[in-house]
Amino acid sequence: MLFTSARLRTKLSQSSSTTIAIYTSIVSFCLYSCVYTFRKTFTVGTFAEYQFWNVDYKVWLVVFQVCGYALSKILGIKIISELKAANRGRSILIIALLSGLCWLLFGLVPAPWNLVFLFFNGLSLGLIWGVIFSYLEGRKITEILAAGLSISFILASGMAKTVGGLLMAAGVSEFWMPFVTCMLFILPLIVFLNLLNHIPPPTAEDEASRTKRKPMNAAERKKFILQFWPGMTLFILSYVLLTAFRDFRDNFSTEIWQALEYTGGPEIFTTAEIPAVIMVLILVAGIMLIKNNAAAFLANHIMIFLGMVAIGIGCWMFRQGTLSPLAMMITVGTGLYMAYVPFNSIFFERMLATFQFSGTVGFVMYVSDSFGYAGSLVTLFIKEFGSLNLNWLEFFLSTAMLLSVSGSILIAFSGVYFVLKYNRKRSYERKEIMEGKPSFS
Repeated sequence: MLFTSARLRTKLSQSSSTTIAIYTSIVSFCLYSCVYTFRKTFTVGTFAEYQFWNVDYKVWLVVFQVCGYALSKILGIKIISELKAANRGRSILIIALLSGLCWLLFGLVPAPWNLVFLFFNGLSLGLIWGVIFSYLEGRKITEILAAGLSISFILASGMAKTVGGLLMAAGVSEFWMPFVTCMLFILPLIVFLNLLNHIPPPTAEDEASRTKRKPMNAAERKKFILQFWPGMTLFILSYVLLTAFRDFRDNFSTEIWQALEYTGGPEIFTTAEIPAVIMVLILVAGIMLIKNNAAAFLANHIMIFLGMVAIGIGCWMFRQGTLSPLAMMITVGTGLYMAYVPFNSIFFERMLATFQFSGTVGFVMYVSDSFGYAGSLVTLFIKEFGSLNLNWLEFFLSTAMLLSVSGSILIAFSGVYFVLKYNRKRSYERKEIMEGKPSFS
């Protein structure tokens, strides 16, 4: 028997944390998977017969979308940090409809004038991750919920390209394929959005184990940055490298697979990501078992560091001829998401809890993302307008090695900084207790 809206909300409010974790993980996973088809489906196309101003048309498509996405992340620093819970569901639906409208106009308007709709597609969709994550943060079970959400964008990217590839194989043109895909997923998106709206808010026990999550005004955002700016600089720089590489791999995976002389079907976009999903789930589940927030925050640094190293090892072994193209792509993808997923979920969650800072993960995430997608734009311009003269595969391997070496150094220094800062905080609190004074975070 189907639950009415009120009955479902009541049922969930009376459920165990395990039931809520399973329900919320599945629903948020499915919702964001639907959302992702509104963003990345076009990347399965090559648009090889079009070129404007001596640059491939697909590169312009990616540039315009990333420009909109990057601007959205900057706007999101304020919008997401001040978002009220009552407005979340409506905001997600409006964003999805606007992005779908952009794909309709993209199909109707001839190239290159339809490029502008990629900008507005990115501008709208850049806000949606923070809105969805606001449902999940500030809970004892946030790690597993965040893992479900993050796993969705690993698989959803492949799924979106697989669906798009199958539609083109069925005769849908590259220009209409993104809109047709949106139409296939709009109703499931609405269903899962309605289900997500029914999850209960964090309990008092959740708030006691982490920190209370609330909107942050300008003064609180400034206070946060001033308090943590050295560490933020280090992990944001490493995140910029990760985002630029991940976005390049995601947008031009078709061209990379072609350079590797892969001759199979579009299902490879999904199946090649499955090992990354399994590895990330295992590692996140292990970190979730760590009750001490400071220890878990350090474990996040270690997971990111190992992911960076794995990327370099995979590329080096491929160049030595000891890894096949498929094994290399799986190894690099697994390392990439070992490093990338913590930043999009548990890293900032445990950071706020470790230092008992009352705020939102969305604020920290959007500060990082605004720099990250700027880095993605720089990468594209270097590839197209620099003097490197590298093909898609060589550029992919070269940027992977740069990320592995530079990123691992940056995140190692970030870990050292936060360990020292936490130890100073603990020493100060012990001193205040010994002197009979109240301690402050």
